Amino acid sequence: MNQEDQKHLDLLSLFHYILAGILAVFACFPFIHVFIGLMLVFGKFEDGTNPAPPPFFGWMFVIMGGLFIVLGWTLAMFLLVTGRKLKHRRNRLFCMVIAGIECAFMPLGTVLGIFTILVLSRDSVKEWFNQQAIETGNRSE
Repeated sequence: MNQEDQKHLDLLSLFHYILAGILAVFACFPFIHVFIGLMLVFGKFEDGTNPAPPPFFGWMFVIMGGLFIVLGWTLAMFLLVTGRKLKHRRNRLFCMVIAGIECAFMPLGTVLGIFTILVLSRDSVKEWFNQQAIETGNRSE
């Protein structure tokens, strides 16, 4: 693997760390929905003239908000792991799968995912990952 490939993999690793941090922060925004949902459940929006909505709506806010938070943090964790694996030149297939998944998150995820797939598709990079797998005894890559 030449110097350019190594530099590209190091940059991709860094950008995966950065995108994971951005995603983890943005995944906290649904906490607003969770808090509003809890207020609906406990009747904090009732003012005497207008009745509060049924608790079902509050639980819907809580469940959906919580789901988006968990999914966002899970993807952020996978991006962190992918950045680490790219840095150590391990598990090319895992990195390709996560790069494909992150293509769905426009615009930053799409750009990073496409560039990751392009770099990992190079023959010299494939050989390097295969060589690393053989040296560590993990021949499943």
